[in-house]
Amino acid sequence: MQQDDAIHITDLNKIYDNGFRALDGINLTIRRGEIFALLGPNGAGKTTLINAICGIVRPSSGSITVSGFDHATHYRQARSFIGLVPQELTTDAFESVWNTVSFSRGLFGKPRNPAYIESVLKQLSLWDKKSEQIRRLSGGMKRRVMIAKALAHEPEILFLDEPSAGVDVELRKSMWAQVRALRETGVTIILTTHYIEEAQEMADRIGVINNGKLILTECKDELMHKMGKHEMSFTLRDPITSIPPDLASYPLTLANDGNTLVLTYNTYEHNDVSDFLEKLQINGIRPKDIQSRQSSLEEIFMQLVEAN
Repeated sequence: MQQDDAIHITDLNKIYDNGFRALDGINLTIRRGEIFALLGPNGAGKTTLINAICGIVRPSSGSITVSGFDHATHYRQARSFIGLVPQELTTDAFESVWNTVSFSRGLFGKPRNPAYIESVLKQLSLWDKKSEQIRRLSGGMKRRVMIAKALAHEPEILFLDEPSAGVDVELRKSMWAQVRALRETGVTIILTTHYIEEAQEMADRIGVINNGKLILTECKDELMHKMGKHEMSFTLRDPITSIPPDLASYPLTLANDGNTLVLTYNTYEHNDVSDFLEKLQINGIRPKDIQSRQSSLEEIFMQLVEAN
């Protein structure tokens, strides 16, 4: 484990009594201060992996190190570095926001610090709700309280398990702005989400898990570059019945009854279409409109999952 690693996982397995293998040989390093998005279909092992790191699930074998502390031999020290926002909203419905967040700080043996609690509530736009009972808050506000509880003991690592589930679009955008602000303070953030466009916007690195196996970890920009497809659609002035032999070496398809020529190429291998445009002109093919589209992270994710 390097000094700038927040979490280091080696050969982690979780096998339940019925023989189901929820985690299968996970090896993963999460760097300090990054936003790491863990993606996978339902039942892939995302929550099991998070719960194993947070001490909720006991691994069958393997090792977990958190900020230099071995999870098995120094559990309390390792866990003190972690804040967890679970999928389920589990709070005392009749308690106030202030008392709920303050109590969470005390659970980790931290001394009282009203100024810090105030700063967390203000950061999450909860200050004006500090005296409200949890049951009177909207779903989005309750989700923010869960984040405040997770931050109450000043963790260096924050897990967000489907944090925007059940949150409307406006609150979701506000919540992600708060996540960015937290990362700016040096907090390492690991999130799972079904909104893959959010992972594409937010994450520094992406991990894809399926059937308990971590099938890929990659810098997001590098992943988009390596696996992304670029598609250029040329709407033609005059339709053609077939692709000219001079263009046969290009990855082309003819669409819309010969009125559209589509060029699809891997951005990692090829990004210069000037030769292609010259050959179009030589062959008397005149586009009247050109549209360009890049693969989304969701398309790459689906491609990875289907292949594994």
